[in-house]
Amino acid sequence: MLTSRVLAGIRFVKQLWLRTTTTLNPVSCQWFRVAPHLAHDLNSVTNLTTFHSHYLTTATFEAARQHTDKRLHGHSFSASLQTQLPADFAPWQGGELDLLRTRWEALVQPLDYQHINTLIPEPTDLAIAHWLLQNAHDMGNVQKIALQSTPKNGVEWHANGTFHTWRRYTFYCAHRLPRVPFGHKCGNMHGHSFEVMLQAQDTSADALDAAWSPLHIQLNYTCLNDLTGLENPTSEVLSSWIWQQLQPNLPSLQRVTVFETTSCGAEFDGQTYRIWKDLTLDSAVRFAAAPAGNPRRQLHGHTYRLRLHLSAPLDTVMGWTVDFGDVKTLFTPIFKLLDHKPLYEIADLADCDTAHIAHWILSKARAVLPEISAVELHETKGHGVVVW
Repeated sequence: MLTSRVLAGIRFVKQLWLRTTTTLNPVSCQWFRVAPHLAHDLNSVTNLTTFHSHYLTTATFEAARQHTDKRLHGHSFSASLQTQLPADFAPWQGGELDLLRTRWEALVQPLDYQHINTLIPEPTDLAIAHWLLQNAHDMGNVQKIALQSTPKNGVEWHANGTFHTWRRYTFYCAHRLPRVPFGHKCGNMHGHSFEVMLQAQDTSADALDAAWSPLHIQLNYTCLNDLTGLENPTSEVLSSWIWQQLQPNLPSLQRVTVFETTSCGAEFDGQTYRIWKDLTLDSAVRFAAAPAGNPRRQLHGHTYRLRLHLSAPLDTVMGWTVDFGDVKTLFTPIFKLLDHKPLYEIADLADCDTAHIAHWILSKARAVLPEISAVELHETKGHGVVVW
């Protein structure tokens, strides 16, 4: 009779084999099997019209405010924009992100080093985000505006008209994953400084604090495996477990996000599991489409932050959607084409602006990671593109 660990190992090997021998037919969107040496085609041409794109930009400002019964105080605010841009937004293809950044910083500038009450009578996070929305002209089809007043607190406005409040909390736990194959490092007892972000609609930060407080006492300084329902405490299982504990008394809850480390995590919204993996790329670029005299046409470079978003049904045996280790292993051949490389020498990369690079990465990644749902690429902190 096979033990559960042996069965888990067989399942793991089978899944890994399937990923290396399966690709997606872009015409029929059906999965079909091909020979392993043909599965990973890294020579297809990237077209910006193949995927959907949103541009991302961020501006910071220092400001004082007084609202409700609070005393006059100040914050280092961060305001972020996510938008869909028309094809003719910038004078040349590849110049969209620079122009968007300039316009967004100009919008935020009147708030910098100001007493915000002179512009916004009751300047809560929500009111400031609403002011930004009302003044976000000539910035495309705005999809999201986010305001962060502290590293642990903020609000988001979404294109469907809803506002979400979010709070971020830290807890310190040990755990092990008992169902991983023999030799997998996560089978050892280890620990993390976990963080969780709770997002709720039309809910105050104080209400989120009150909902989280009893759960924090239960989780902090514990071994997760000892808690009922967390016998196999993957990030995905933990995010859904927290949802189940909170949602009955917090019906406005929209999403639970668990940060296992600074570079990976999982989220659950009551129905869908999503994970992400962050990587950095040190690459040289130059923009072929940039006009003469523009500094973007010159040889330069960035330390890019790349986030791979993945979504799949939960594997009920392993307790995850995709193993983070598998994501890194399967993506490594693509990563090596980009990291510490001159990207302008990649034959089928049409240009080196962030949008073209992100589209190129997504087109390659989907051949080896069918669970990938989006690619987010930042050339500097807060400035980038998300494509799906």
